[in-house]
Amino acid sequence: MGVLRTIQRGLIVSCQALEEEPLHGPMFMAAMARAVQLGGAVGIRTNGRQEVEVIKKLTGLPVIGIHKVTNEAGELAITPSFSLAEDLVQAGADIVAVDVRQTRPFGEPLAELLPRIRRELGVPVMADCATMEDARAALAIGVDLIASTFGFRENELGTEPDFELLEGLLQLGAPVIAEGGFWYPEQVVKALEMGVWSVVVGSAITRPLEITKRFVRALGQAGTAQRNAV
Repeated sequence: MGVLRTIQRGLIVSCQALEEEPLHGPMFMAAMARAVQLGGAVGIRTNGRQEVEVIKKLTGLPVIGIHKVTNEAGELAITPSFSLAEDLVQAGADIVAVDVRQTRPFGEPLAELLPRIRRELGVPVMADCATMEDARAALAIGVDLIASTFGFRENELGTEPDFELLEGLLQLGAPVIAEGGFWYPEQVVKALEMGVWSVVVGSAITRPLEITKRFVRALGQAGTAQRNAV
């Protein structure tokens, strides 16, 4: 529980960038990780061996490692195999996050994958969930943390947290990581007041492309409202 205590009631920042984004690459993400460390983040979530390795060495913070894989149909799964999890741990990941959605498009059977990571790699496993059913199934198999990663809601500007889902997850008795759709400090405070273990914020801090889109979208909506009022 050592690393879990370290991140308790703190802000974890997701430092990731898609391949088509200007900040994609381990050096950019490492600089971002160092910046958020100076700002007070207690941990980093990041994607891929290179990012994990560089960020761990640079910051020394607890790292939640993931490996995103997209198939030919454009479907996404997070850390779908043991070999990818092992790669992350060898690179320095302190926690491995695994996609446990019941609708997960591909990957090794969770009943085999989750216990094997815990048993053979000796690190906590975080279950990236979309629903209560995902979380219950993962806990029945055995995980250390459950996260609302895929359980956000859509709104007119993009996404927002699903606090109803968080309330349900908190009733399951395992540490809950609030993640998905967090854009404002007051949302983070609300989640912590509800009793979550810690909160992951990503795009609102580390993805200037998405941040700019949000502002532009808001301006466009305001302009449309003004024109309709004339």
